[in-house]
Order: sequence, then C-alpha cells, then structure tokens
Amino acid sequence: MRIAREGFRYIGVLSVLGVAALAFPATRLLAVPMFVLAGFVTYFFRDPTRVPPDNEKLLVSPGDGKVVYTGPGERDPSRTQVSIFLSIFDVHINRSPLAAVVRRIRYTPGQFLAAYKPASGAKNEQNELELADGQFLVIVRQIAGVAARRIVCGVHENDKLERGERFGLIQFGSRMEVLLPSDTKLHVKVGDRVKGGETVIAERL
Repeated sequence: MRIAREGFRYIGVLSVLGVAALAFPATRLLAVPMFVLAGFVTYFFRDPTRVPPDNEKLLVSPGDGKVVYTGPGERDPSRTQVSIFLSIFDVHINRSPLAAVVRRIRYTPGQFLAAYKPASGAKNEQNELELADGQFLVIVRQIAGVAARRIVCGVHENDKLERGERFGLIQFGSRMEVLLPSDTKLHVKVGDRVKGGETVIAERL
C-alpha cells in the first residue's frame, strides 16, 4: 500500500519517540502508545490505487467518506451540491471528479468546527478549486474539520488533471464539497458511502 509522503514526518517522529522510550526502563511503557500511534498514522495516510469508470461523462467522488448532503448549493443555489464527511478512518487523499484544467484556487482561513456539521462548509478553513472542462465547471472544496489543521493542495492554477487524479489531502478528519452544474444527474444520496476516484457521484447530460 502506498503511503502519502506527507505522513512520513509524523510516522518518523512517533517511531523515534518509541525507540527512545525503549532505551530507559522508566519510559519503556510509553513506547507502546508511540508505536500504536505510528501504526495508526501510517494507516491514515494510506494512498490506495483507484480506477475510475471508463465513461468520461461520469464524475467520480473527490474523496472517501459518507454523503451528508445533496441538493441546491448552500452558498450557490444555482448549482447542485454534494457534501462528503471524511472521518479519521477514511482515506484522505483528494481526487479530481473529472478531467479538467484548474482554473482557479482560493484558500480561505476559518474555524475548525466538526466537519459533519452543515455550518462547517461556510465557516471552516477551506481551499476551493475551480475545475473546468471547456464551459463545464465543477467546484471542489477541501474543508478542514475539528481535528484537521492542515489542508494540502498539490496543484496550481492552469494545471491539467485527469479524472480520479490525486490533487491533495486534508489531515485528520475533514469534509469535501462538490458543486455541479444544475443539469447534472446525481448518482448518490445522503447516507451513501463513496470512494475517491472510483464511486460515481454524478453524470454529465
């Protein structure tokens, strides 16, 4: 299993602390939680291979997690919104829903409310990407959660992304929002579990 490079720093620090704890009798018991945490962090930063469906009209989920909202855009009612909550047990790699050019990236600082709450979409720290395929525009938001303190975006404006391609991650619990053109046909509903880069969330008409 591939591990996202952003995780190696945390894994290394925890592993070193565990080894250091073993060196002294008084601290040997502390080695156990250090190694357990290192194992969990390794699991958190897992980066599995995902294969999107062949049909280019199908838009895939930008992340793993549970669909917590579908309907009119909460900040832009002219678009259709899909919101996905990512728990600390979900894969946190973020992927492009479609083959597109990154037209704009906008970072907004904010709060760290629990990402499953609707208010987190408007109030929390977030990074917004406009992904354009000609006139077809999809907006993807990376939104930090209560345990997350760092949004990672590995692309720049004018970069080209393939459908399902990795573009970033959010560390330790988060939310993703996708804003689609209103004439897009949804393939998911509230309560559905989705996999980034693989599960179809919508279809271009």
